[in-house]
Amino acid sequence: EYFGDRAGPAGKGYYSYDVGKWHIVSLNTELLFRRGTADQAKEQEDWLRGDLKSHPALCTLAYFHRPLFSSGVYGATDEVRGLWDIMYSAGVDLVLNGHEHHYERFLPQTPAGVADSVRGIAQIIAGTGGGDLRRIRKELAPNSAAQVHGHFGVLKVLLGDDGYVHS
Repeated sequence: EYFGDRAGPAGKGYYSYDVGKWHIVSLNTELLFRRGTADQAKEQEDWLRGDLKSHPALCTLAYFHRPLFSSGVYGATDEVRGLWDIMYSAGVDLVLNGHEHHYERFLPQTPAGVADSVRGIAQIIAGTGGGDLRRIRKELAPNSAAQVHGHFGVLKVLLGDDGYVHS
């Protein structure tokens, strides 16, 4: 409600906007669980396909709550794989997630979890901003490149004309 119509249609929880040369997509992964219906989840997928097709930006970032890949307490959220399939096909560059209460960065990869330095999507979990911190599993998820747990923090992402840097 705070953002009004800038946050897309009321009640949907997904929308997009542009920042410089980047296209930014916000998705509502809670539609895939008890807070949504199968029809609402399908509507979001159809919207995502159309949005990415109509915004062929050089660089695209998507953010949503539940990560596909994680070495955290909850582990992988397979329910979001369909969204990843759509984003991978459209060439999305970076996905930012929360849900897990640690920091974890993954190498660019396919929705199937295969490292792909050419077309893969990099994923960063930044769940260190205020909730109770949690541990990560001893056995890391494949392609997990960096992990921080037990420390609060923020993620800073700088978007350039043809790439990004994070700290």
